[in-house]
Amino acid sequence: MITSLRHKSFYPWLVVALLWGVALLNYMDRQMLSTMRDAMQIDIPVLQSAETFGVLMAVFLYIYGFMSPVAGIVADRTNRKWLIVGSLFVWSAVTYGMGMANDYPTLLVLRAIMGFSEALYIPTALSLIADYHTGKNRSLAIGLHMTGLYTGQALGGFGATLAAAKGWHTAFHWFGIVGICYALLLAVLLMEKEQAPTSEEKSSEGQLPLGQSILLIFSHVAFWILLFYFAAPSLPGWAIKNWLPTLFADSLKIPMASAGPLSTITIAISSFIGVIVGGIVSDRWVQKHIRGRIYTSAIGLGLTIPALLFLGLGQTLPAVLGAAICFGIGFGIFDANNMPILCQIVPNKLRATAYGFMNMVGVFAGAAITQWLGKFKDEGHFGLGFAVLGAAVLVALLLQLLFLKPKMTAEND
Repeated sequence: MITSLRHKSFYPWLVVALLWGVALLNYMDRQMLSTMRDAMQIDIPVLQSAETFGVLMAVFLYIYGFMSPVAGIVADRTNRKWLIVGSLFVWSAVTYGMGMANDYPTLLVLRAIMGFSEALYIPTALSLIADYHTGKNRSLAIGLHMTGLYTGQALGGFGATLAAAKGWHTAFHWFGIVGICYALLLAVLLMEKEQAPTSEEKSSEGQLPLGQSILLIFSHVAFWILLFYFAAPSLPGWAIKNWLPTLFADSLKIPMASAGPLSTITIAISSFIGVIVGGIVSDRWVQKHIRGRIYTSAIGLGLTIPALLFLGLGQTLPAVLGAAICFGIGFGIFDANNMPILCQIVPNKLRATAYGFMNMVGVFAGAAITQWLGKFKDEGHFGLGFAVLGAAVLVALLLQLLFLKPKMTAEND
């Protein structure tokens, strides 16, 4: 009976709903650490150094980055259902284990394992959604999935509140238990997409060897542009994920228990609006113009540039809150269109691999900026660090508009 679900007309949207929950847990488990520093540094004094805390956040990103291409390669060559279920189970178990840690080296090792396991998810999930949804609703489906990431980010902001009430050990324990239970549910309901072989696959002798697959991806000039276009906005994107609660606390002079939920909920709600609007507009625009998704994404990136300036330099609640809302909407529009744009450039069977490389460069950029902002924080130039990130986004926006010109809509796959 469960297997018959795959053939129901609503199942592609059920896949999005199921993976929405995984996306929520993916970001909630990683985000909550950034809001619980104040509580944890009482038991682990070394976390009082912002630069040291930045290293703890960055180790996740470095491992995550190195694993992303591997995850994409594996996803294109194996059953994506079990890859998703397995990665969720492992990172949830790690989250539970972090509640048992009482020293910095243990936290560092667990954070690295989390980076390894969470890296398997995004390329796998997005390629599965892209296969279940055609171009006519692809951006909307991926955008809806992305709202799970933002919701998880927002709920992670309550880590500080829960830590203040029940202790940080308990917070990690409960979030970990929820993830383990959800992995068991996913094992029953999630199914791999059945695909009829394309004409190209029928005429070939099987899947391309790994080296040829990677060479084919990087032979597209557009993919190199896409790598930079993805990496540059990842600088402020990861800065927002890892340091926005601290920025709100510093700029608005409020405790972290209040700054955590305020900052993450603001970004989550505004990003939710962005991905829905960006998904609908993109899906309609691409029907009329082959660069419709690119133009939609460019509008989103354009909104983040002034937002970063006001986030970094603003000192009042209206300025900082307004900038966060503007950034969330813009980044949401951008986020909803990354995989759909990639689908216009890279063949079906190589999408997870290609997205894995995109994710790698984006995450490495995020790891570097996480440590860089930690140093700026210690030196007293925290807000300025956010403001200058707008320049990188501007360069990416210009390259995108000038050189990213897909030759196919990918609407018929």
